[in-house]
Amino acid sequence: MFPKKRQRTTAACRSSSTLATISSLSDVTLTEISHNPRPSSPMPDDRPSPAAEDALHYNDAATADVVLRLFIDASSPLYSATADSVSNSDLHVYLHSDVLRRSKYFSALLSDRWIGHVHSPEHSSSSNRDLFRLNLGVAPAAGSIQLHLIVLELLYTNDFAAAVDSASTALDLLPVALELLFEECVRWCVDFLEAVPWTEEEEKRVVRLIPFLSEKESKELVARVWPSGEDSCEAMLQGLISSAMNSYGNTAFVKAFVGKILRDLSSRETAKRVLEKAFRKSLKTVKESLEDYSSPVFRGDQNETEAIQRLNLHKASTNGKHLLWLVERMIELRVADVAVREWSEQAGFTADLQRAFGDDAWRNIVPGLPAVILRCTCRLANAVSAGTILASRQVRRKLVQDWLPVLLVCKDNVSPSNKSLHLELEQTFLRIISTLPMSDAQELLQRCLSFSTRNVEDCPHLVTAFNTWFRRAARPLKPYSLFDQ
Repeated sequence: MFPKKRQRTTAACRSSSTLATISSLSDVTLTEISHNPRPSSPMPDDRPSPAAEDALHYNDAATADVVLRLFIDASSPLYSATADSVSNSDLHVYLHSDVLRRSKYFSALLSDRWIGHVHSPEHSSSSNRDLFRLNLGVAPAAGSIQLHLIVLELLYTNDFAAAVDSASTALDLLPVALELLFEECVRWCVDFLEAVPWTEEEEKRVVRLIPFLSEKESKELVARVWPSGEDSCEAMLQGLISSAMNSYGNTAFVKAFVGKILRDLSSRETAKRVLEKAFRKSLKTVKESLEDYSSPVFRGDQNETEAIQRLNLHKASTNGKHLLWLVERMIELRVADVAVREWSEQAGFTADLQRAFGDDAWRNIVPGLPAVILRCTCRLANAVSAGTILASRQVRRKLVQDWLPVLLVCKDNVSPSNKSLHLELEQTFLRIISTLPMSDAQELLQRCLSFSTRNVEDCPHLVTAFNTWFRRAARPLKPYSLFDQ
């Protein structure tokens, strides 16, 4: 059930807007008005005294001066009559004009200015009192008449705390309160919704109702469901990634959770921008740490220098693990094209790595650093060779050309426990080489001879790579006939 958007005016302009307000309420008609002389009605914002309110009771036929007929609007395209709906679709409620005036809608409907435009007086035959007889058609939604009855009773009881006990109830009553311009009920429902959690379905209903509220009423609800800026999502993701990498002792669980958020994110472009920014930042930190380690500026005594060197290695190792996690997320989301390109442009970084891994100082400080760096290379190279990332010829060539020497240094100086990683990267580099022009492949294959083993049968990947090159080399030169047709 959706409220008709009625004119909601301030107290200063209520009197002048009464007719405009009534003219917009096409679902309610004044069918019978007793026109005996009566004192002037109070202004719409006048309230009966507490004593008068206490003396009046909801649906009290003995004292009522208004009879309101509630009925299902059969003209609605949603109307579908059933036995139950027919029996409950036409109700008469006995009400009091002094109480109804708490609703700006009824206050306007019962004002002298409106009554003066209606000339159909009838006298009630059931009593000596004059009765206003009003009709109010309601939408054929489930429970719509009952919701109107609850709001009408709230005009008498003012017991909003008892009536509004859940977000669902507030969402049911708010459209009726808006329809009848019952401002106190509207405020209570809005305040309640602002203060409690919602289900996803309830949030959808809140979003649909916000346009019917004033800017002041909807301010807190709007702040809750709409971002404050265009980059809110990116800022949130950047904070999550930074926290996952830097702010928690047990980063594995936190990284797994943030990874799920990235996978479930509706905007792949947003995830790509955030991950690329974090990738560049972590890569910069690793490069600077290795550069400081490989080319130290000696100041102070030897102990101080060694402490700084250890710090540089630990910093490189920690950020290298973050870098590996970022690379894996980027490949998983298929947004690693920029990462591959930048990884292939690291001639200075790979030179620092070769110098660092060429000595033994790092072994007792960060023994896992070479494996972390090689895993980053292996993940990106595998994505390229599998076609997950479409890299240009230049990127593919540079990726192998710059990172092959690092692999060779690690094979010579790193523990055999990483043999499987080395073999995987060898196979991946050879597959990438097979995608390059023969001139590039010829140059790079000659640098791969160290992949060979004591037993030639133990390096089939190297044998296959050279067999492929020589098979291609055996073809006739430049088959121009293929292009002359």
